[in-house]
Amino acid sequence: MRHNKKFNHLSRTKAHRDALLANMTISLIMHKRIFTTLAKAKALRVYAEPLINRAKNDNMVNRRLVFSYLQNKEAIKELFGVVAEKIAERPGGYTRILKTGNRLGDNAKTCFIELVDFNENMLKDKKEAKAKTTRRSRKKAAAPAAAEAAEKSEATATENAAE
Repeated sequence: MRHNKKFNHLSRTKAHRDALLANMTISLIMHKRIFTTLAKAKALRVYAEPLINRAKNDNMVNRRLVFSYLQNKEAIKELFGVVAEKIAERPGGYTRILKTGNRLGDNAKTCFIELVDFNENMLKDKKEAKAKTTRRSRKKAAAPAAAEAAEKSEATATENAAE
């Protein structure tokens, strides 16, 4: 039976695959963005996001559990310090995969995977998008504005007549 064998093995043994994903997760945490193939990025997302989710609750159990996967003290400090602060409010989806085309040598699909809250360019676009208003009918917006203008003109007319 082939139950629970749906993930990509990446043409590696289990030990090699675990080492690859742990090293890529460490690099992702330390550098916030790494370039790789699309298949490795998709496998990395499945491996790294539960570990990043553990960083929200900073206690000894979670630190030891994440350390058992990564085996890197600097990455653990970065994850439970800087990264945990930025992802505290996010309910999930801590990584983003952006495709960059095909590699010249073997035509493999390449991409970069990054931590979502650390891309300053995308964050600026998000803030600007919130500032936009929705389109509404100009008739409704013009009517209150015209009424306010009429009230102001009446007020100035009465002040001028009083003088």
